[in-house]
Amino acid sequence: MAAAADNDSETNTETLSATVVGASGFTGGELLRLLSGHPNFDVAQATSREYANKTVGSVHPNLRGMGLRFSEPDDLESVDVLFAGTPHGVSMEHVDEFRDAADTVVDLSADFRLGTEAEYDEWYDGHVCPEYLDEAVYALPELFREELSGAELIAAGGCNATATMLGLYPLFDAGILSGSEQIVVDVKVGSSEGGATPSKASSHVERSGIVRPYAPTGHRHEAEIEGILGTNVSFTAHAVDMVRGASATSHVFPESPVSKGDLWKAYRNCYEDEPFVRLVAGGGGVYRYPEPKAVAGTNNAEVGFELDPSNKRVVVFSAIDNLMKGSAGQAVHAANVALGFEETAGLEFQGLHPMGSP
Repeated sequence: MAAAADNDSETNTETLSATVVGASGFTGGELLRLLSGHPNFDVAQATSREYANKTVGSVHPNLRGMGLRFSEPDDLESVDVLFAGTPHGVSMEHVDEFRDAADTVVDLSADFRLGTEAEYDEWYDGHVCPEYLDEAVYALPELFREELSGAELIAAGGCNATATMLGLYPLFDAGILSGSEQIVVDVKVGSSEGGATPSKASSHVERSGIVRPYAPTGHRHEAEIEGILGTNVSFTAHAVDMVRGASATSHVFPESPVSKGDLWKAYRNCYEDEPFVRLVAGGGGVYRYPEPKAVAGTNNAEVGFELDPSNKRVVVFSAIDNLMKGSAGQAVHAANVALGFEETAGLEFQGLHPMGSP
């Protein structure tokens, strides 16, 4: 899979035009925030059917200074790059229009994440343009950097899958796991994962104070994890009382003995040169293991582990901001790689401390 980031290679310094389709949602707002501060992008268009002709700042108050208005998605401008922050099912219906409008398309929905039509039949409701699935490249540079270079159709990963795979991948890369072992994953996610469209379950009265299992089995992000890592996972997701964040705890049971030194070697080999992955494994201070609060608003991922020799178990922890590393930040990072920009361009924000609930 991916080679380590090469910060010494020649980078592209040109400025490209960009459109964000579905820009009124949470991920759309994060895309606009990132692109507005990106040295290589000029935002030409932000679409929203519901808020057409209204200012971006009327929906995203942190972006009141952008001076941009939403436009109808039916009249796409010709741009270099199009980011689609639309619900599942929309991009596959309009991918030809998107590709006519832009040389590079980055889709943040689930429409091109899986590799085969059969997987979409099993996990979703089929696919209307499966001929594009072979071309689409999964947007996680830590795993697919080489494949992303020059890619023209990019599929951002699911936030739960991203958190889980960043935690588990080094164990497969090092041969500590082969794919036949039992793996149990528990993910706790914030309310923004549900998107901007309100529902009864997302109201403050029903959402506040919860630790609610919402997908005990059969979560669709399992398909990404299993397809990319080549293993079965027992996956459960809980909704918890935070706005941003995904925290994955994975319990794995290697078939052969493993030491803490083996684990440190595996994780350092994968991530020591990665600009957005921090290893946090039982050190000093309050934040001894990966914590969503520590990465809120950033494209950083925290990954850590603990060894349980008496039960022949490794516990792996990983934390991301679901709207950033799990969506918009991952999409911009992938676009940077695909277009030859500096990988960290537009993504340098390191978060806040102290801060309230993410």
